[in-house]
Amino acid sequence: MTFEELRVVLVVYSSAIIPIIILLNLHLKNQLPQSILNIYLSTFFICALGWELWFTYGLYAGDPVDLRRSEVLNEFIPKNINWFLNSLADAGTISLGGILLTGKLLGSDRTVFNQWNIGAFLILLIWCISQNIFVEMFLYYDQLAVGKDLSWAPLAPSGPWMNPVLFQYGDRTITLHGQVPWLLMTPILYKVTMHFQNDEIK
Repeated sequence: MTFEELRVVLVVYSSAIIPIIILLNLHLKNQLPQSILNIYLSTFFICALGWELWFTYGLYAGDPVDLRRSEVLNEFIPKNINWFLNSLADAGTISLGGILLTGKLLGSDRTVFNQWNIGAFLILLIWCISQNIFVEMFLYYDQLAVGKDLSWAPLAPSGPWMNPVLFQYGDRTITLHGQVPWLLMTPILYKVTMHFQNDEIK
């Protein structure tokens, strides 16, 4: 196993598991708002059904993940749990992390999501797209390289057919298709957060 493969394994598992540990700890202390749990579960299923299952198995016009990465990674992150781990990370580290970051930056915790706020939306959008670019460039760059097609998915409707390279850093590329899921997911995440936040207040 190379250092880069070890890094991928550690990041994938930690980003999926650490949020669960934090949420469980808050629950045991009776400090976990129901809205946060609802957001976590909702975004897990949206991300899983929206693109993670499709990208993992290459369900429509794409290559399955086990053909896009090394055998070592296939051994330590089996294909059949790849979508599950990624969806957990999407829901916890990225979605809840983005909500927390947005609230902290605006000095209002989660109350900023009680109603539409363009500033909050832009912060959340920048967070979601930035983390995705970082992941593609420094974590999954090999399995998302040019010539390794990602499947069409409900939240990635551009498919491998409309997938221009947006920019390149050395031998690492950032393509349109890889960014579309979080571009579409950001307003969904904002809406889901606002819904459960307001539902808890009632």
